[in-house]
Amino acid sequence: MEFSRLRKFTALAGVASLALVAAGCSGGGNKAASADNPVTLTVTTFGTFGYDDLYAEYEKQNPGVTIEATNIDRGSNARTDAFTKLAAGSGLSDVTAIEEGWLGSIMEVSDQFVDLKEHGAEDIKGNWVDWKFKQGTDPNGRVIGYGTDIGPQALCFNGKLFEAAGLPSDREKVAELFGGKDASWDKYFELGRQYKAATGKAWYDQSGFVWNSMVNQMDEGYYTKDGKLNVEGNKEMRAKFDMLAAGTADGLSSNQTQFDWGNGKAFVDGSFATHVCPAWMLGTIKGQLESAGGGAASGWDVADVFPGGASNWGGAFLSVPKSSKHPAEAAKLAAWLTAPEQQIKQSAAANNFPSTLEAQAKIVEAAKPNELFNNAPYGAIFESRAEGVIAQFKGPDDSVIQENVFGPALKMLDSGKGTADEAWNEAVKLLNDLVVNN
Repeated sequence: MEFSRLRKFTALAGVASLALVAAGCSGGGNKAASADNPVTLTVTTFGTFGYDDLYAEYEKQNPGVTIEATNIDRGSNARTDAFTKLAAGSGLSDVTAIEEGWLGSIMEVSDQFVDLKEHGAEDIKGNWVDWKFKQGTDPNGRVIGYGTDIGPQALCFNGKLFEAAGLPSDREKVAELFGGKDASWDKYFELGRQYKAATGKAWYDQSGFVWNSMVNQMDEGYYTKDGKLNVEGNKEMRAKFDMLAAGTADGLSSNQTQFDWGNGKAFVDGSFATHVCPAWMLGTIKGQLESAGGGAASGWDVADVFPGGASNWGGAFLSVPKSSKHPAEAAKLAAWLTAPEQQIKQSAAANNFPSTLEAQAKIVEAAKPNELFNNAPYGAIFESRAEGVIAQFKGPDDSVIQENVFGPALKMLDSGKGTADEAWNEAVKLLNDLVVNN
């Protein structure tokens, strides 16, 4: 069943879920956990969260609490899982992770989640960068998610491949090469064509991630700030699409499969030389390198620069559904996992960048180099990349448009099976089929 259709089933499930909530909360669900009152809390995350050691630490600190954790491979599958369970009226974990890309859809059914203000959210709101806390607050002022990480974007590049093409490999010189604070997508594609001419190889892994990054930098993306669809007739968006299509037509895309990359092989065999890198992507690349037998010697690095300027892609939230039988204990766990002390540990385990101010400051102060990325000063780079980030409004079908509307259209370009006009028209058709008329 398509995700956009699942949302419509959710509303129908609301009445049933209220009954389940009442039943679930009537049996002492708010009684504090202890050795004499053991409680099992379920947690569902996705991708690379870095929570395994934290779960064990929390259980040790809180006798009587047992955590049963499920991690889904990627955010899109977690979205489908969450909305399937919302439609059924039950089944969500006590603590459920929400990805920024589908937060807008969750906001349409935010009344099915606990208002964390009832569990002390106002007392700790100062922990987070302001825009992150606001993102987790619904239109009625209810806080339904504590922020985990954010995704300020830098540029990953392979220094060995740059050197082979006659380009500088020092990360500061690479930042200058792309234009520093004035880095643009025009320059990015210009350098890509130079690299292609020198090596005969691709510049980026596939068009989808580049497109997502370009759209995220717009003042208004797939939706206007007042919640209206913003694709058809959007001249700025079409111009960006044409720019990407031209680069892909010139052979700059390696036509990789998102979140697969041949089980990481493409990161070690020279298939492409650059990769857009929201902070959490470094953890993803780490896993891919390990899968393919690569490591620090593979040549990857990260520079304090990004085409088009400041941009945020991704980041997550921890929520507590009303169907939880232990809402107070679940809210306590969610607050603990997202506290600055834990965000520092999560960042070390998952290679992401925290959303709390104290955690950010301590990571920068520690100046711990990332060995896998040529000892890059991880904290300083992403603190710099976070400057000027403005969270873009995400509408209810934002992630559907990115993955199911533009995804197939961009794959047409990557595989050489369509022109820019044909691919754009395919996206508009899918937009109408999956979103407008659904």
